[in-house]
Amino acid sequence: MIARMWHGVVPEARAEEYLEYVNKTGAADLRSTRGNQGVFVFRRIQDGKAEFMLISLWDGYGSIKQFAGEDYEKARYYPEDEKFLLALEPHVAHYDVLVKP
Repeated sequence: MIARMWHGVVPEARAEEYLEYVNKTGAADLRSTRGNQGVFVFRRIQDGKAEFMLISLWDGYGSIKQFAGEDYEKARYYPEDEKFLLALEPHVAHYDVLVKP
């Protein structure tokens, strides 16, 4: 199993609005991609900013490529992301899942 990790930051005042947006776009697309094993959305509020971490679990890199394309380490963004995010981080991280709950 592979974990795909994406990080983004929005102003705290837009945290709830962005969570709704993420659930309708990225999280929904992740869940609907064949080979996805689950999606977690984490949020931390600190110093007037809301940090989001999305972790999706996958059965292999082939499935990740179905979601992200051949350049699967590049972050995938949606049209409205620029209206929320303070920066568009260019890449995501992938980790092998060694211990599961």
